[in-house]
Parts: sequence; C-alpha cells; structure tokens
Amino acid sequence: MADHAALGFDPAPGDPAAVLALTKKLGASAQSLGEAARVVKDLVSHSSQWQGEAATAFRASLSQELPRYLGAAHTSLAEAARRLTGWHDTLVAHRALAARYESQAAAAKTEQALSDTRRLARELATEHAAAASRVARTLNAATDRLAPKEPGLLSSIWHKITEDPGDALSNASALLGFAGALVSLACPPAGLAIMLVGSGLSLAALAVHTSDPKFRKSLGDGVMKGEFDADFWKSSVTLVGDLAGTVPGVAAVASGAKAGTAAARAAMAAAPEGSALAGLSPGATAFRQSAWTSAEELRQVESPLTGWAMRSATQGTRDRVGVAVAGTGAATAGLDYAPDNETLEHGSTAVDGARGALDDAPSAIRKSGRVWSGLRP
Repeated sequence: MADHAALGFDPAPGDPAAVLALTKKLGASAQSLGEAARVVKDLVSHSSQWQGEAATAFRASLSQELPRYLGAAHTSLAEAARRLTGWHDTLVAHRALAARYESQAAAAKTEQALSDTRRLARELATEHAAAASRVARTLNAATDRLAPKEPGLLSSIWHKITEDPGDALSNASALLGFAGALVSLACPPAGLAIMLVGSGLSLAALAVHTSDPKFRKSLGDGVMKGEFDADFWKSSVTLVGDLAGTVPGVAAVASGAKAGTAAARAAMAAAPEGSALAGLSPGATAFRQSAWTSAEELRQVESPLTGWAMRSATQGTRDRVGVAVAGTGAATAGLDYAPDNETLEHGSTAVDGARGALDDAPSAIRKSGRVWSGLRP
C-alpha cells in the first residue's frame, strides 16, 4: 500500500519479472516435450526391423498414444508460454500507467483532480482484473490438455468393443445366453429365440477370433512351443466358449436344412412338370419347424456331469441351476469391461475355464452327438 499511498490501492498488481521467468521455463519445457515426441516417433518407426518378443514389448510400451500425448502437451505449453508473454507485456503497460496515476494523485492540488485520477485508476483496475481473468482461463484450458483424462464408463466400454470385436461378440453371446435361460423359466419359446440369437453371435465371434493372427499365435505358441502363459489360457477358454455356443444354432440350421430339403424335393416331385418353385413353401415350412424343434430339444440337453450331480433334483431345480451357470458367464462377460486389473482378468479366465470344462464342453459334445445321430442317413 505504501507504493500507492496517494491512490490508496494498487490498480495493476503483479510481478513482470516473475511472469517473464515463468514464460521462459514454459517455453523451454514445450521445446523439450516437442523433441521427446519426435524421438519417440523415430524410435517406433525405426524399430520395424526388430522382431521377437522384446521388440513387440518395446513397441507396445511406446504406443501411438504416447507421441500423441507428448505432442498435445508440447502444444499446450507452447500456447501457455505465448499467452504469458502477452500477459507480461500487458502487465508492464498497466503497471507503468498505474505509476503515472500514482504520480498524478500525489501531485494533485485539488480534491477534484485527486478524485478524477482515482477514477481513472479504478477503471484501470477493472480492465486489469478482466485481462487477468482471460489469461487465467486460457492457462486453465492449456493445463487441461497437458495429460489425457480418464475416459468415462461408456467411452471405456466402447473403446474395448472396438479394440477387440471378437471378445465383444463372445461377451454379447454370454449375456444373451443368460437372458435366454432366465426368460425360459417363464416363457420357453421367447427364451429359446434369445438363445438362438446368442448362438449366432458365438458363431460370429468364432469367425472373428480364428481370423485374428494374435489370437492364433497365442494358441500356436502354447501348442508348438509350450508357452502356456495367460494369453494362451485366455484364448483357449475363449475358443471353447465360442465353439460350445455355436452348437445350438448350427445344429438347428443343419436339422432344418435336412428336413426342408427333403420336403422341397417331395413337393417338386409331386408337382406338374415345370413347377420348379413348388417346393419352396413346403421346404421353408419344414425348415422352420424342424429347426425350432431341434433347438428346443437341444436346449433341454444338459452336461452329463451336471445331470449326474443333480440326478435326484426336480426339473425346476435343474432349470434354475442352468440359469445360475449361464449367469456366471454373463458376470465374467460384464467384468471384461471393468477397469483393467490383471488379478480380476485371471480370475475371470479361471471361472470361465471351470464352467467350460464342467458344463459347456460336455454339454456341447452331447448335443453334437445328438444332432449327428439325427443327421445321418
């Protein structure tokens, strides 16, 4: 206050020297980040000839996101340095004007002259505060861009779906399998329809997974090289789940195709010559009826291990246990979209593996045998 005794307040507070020093530090940091981004890009691009597990781990650690984040931080700090440079110049100008008003106030001979000078100083203070607020907002925005923000729940789920569509299809199939089993308790036809859709998703997941080189490599390394690591077990459990899930849908289509073809041929043979389309309607009807009947029969086929363990239980209890088993698959599918946690992932794989060994695989084998016996001539 002593520096502005005549005005009674400081119209333009601030330390230009401190602002200038901070500007220089930000500029140097921005330059370093820009150089770091360039070096990381060069390392990734020049490592393409380096092969093997170490090379794969190296490239994974220096993902494409790292150079992008470094570049964003470089841009943000450079912008902050530019804004602070402007603020430094404004601060110097405002403080010079404040010093002039202080001199005028100290030299004022009348109350009117002192009042006019203080009015001008208050106007300067208002302008100074507004300029400081604008700079603060700009710096806050630049700070927000310095580092990546944690994605929201929906954004994280969408990222995982697009990153691994095969797993997304498997998870959707597991969720529909649980929903179908639950609905079947009250309305078997509706539950069966839901489970058939889930079976179709399992078939799509199987196609996507088997076409994925990374998926095939994890299985191949385990079989050929004895590398039974976490990736191998996860891929193995996923493969078993996909295969087991496809059985009801494929079996229903195969059974329907056999019945539909036979009905169409019979109708065409009985029709007048030239009525090639005569078998279309009977064939379609037979396909639909046979496919639905086959799917309903397979829905009631249970794992021999489960059947043995529950040999004295009522059918209602068996159905509820089936819903619980399907529920574990839905639960592990849902956990796949939880934040990354190695322990949780390994636990989910263990649960799915146990369910596959005790229920899914034996059940799929029994269902396949039932279908094959019906398809044989």
